[in-house]
Amino acid sequence: MKIKVLLTSFDIWKPHHKSNSSDDLLSLIFFQNFNNYSLIFLRKLPVDVQRATKIVIHKIEEIKPDLIICCGMAEKREILTIESQASCGEVVMKTSIDLAELVVGLDMTEISNDAGKFVCEGLYYSVLKYLDLSYLKSKCIFLHVPILTEKNRDLIVGDFIKLLSLFSQ
Repeated sequence: MKIKVLLTSFDIWKPHHKSNSSDDLLSLIFFQNFNNYSLIFLRKLPVDVQRATKIVIHKIEEIKPDLIICCGMAEKREILTIESQASCGEVVMKTSIDLAELVVGLDMTEISNDAGKFVCEGLYYSVLKYLDLSYLKSKCIFLHVPILTEKNRDLIVGDFIKLLSLFSQ
């Protein structure tokens, strides 16, 4: 049986952005052939925590994915970062995935403990909280994607594909 993966990205939010690197990455992944996966894309989510959360949770309830990979843009970062946690006030929600094991062998990926205090963290927190309170066994990570350039694009896509393949083992 194929692993059902929900992939999300955000739309642009600043006037100088031509695209959102999280969506750029998903557009490159969209054309890959993954035999072990059924990939479901929720691209260009609104840059609004409540609206984005509502859309993502509705899709989670509809498709009941095995894995959720939410992606957001990290304009000032240079590598792919996997967020270990998200907070809302004093409450911290952590991913149930062993990230230290996950990043072994990835060249352009590190663990981050700072989801950004913006819509990315809000969505991640909301999804982790929803999964914690639900009957679903879905796992979730949040990836911050740097601006993709000719220099880093293939490396970032390669790490994303390696990362995804780790969930089929």
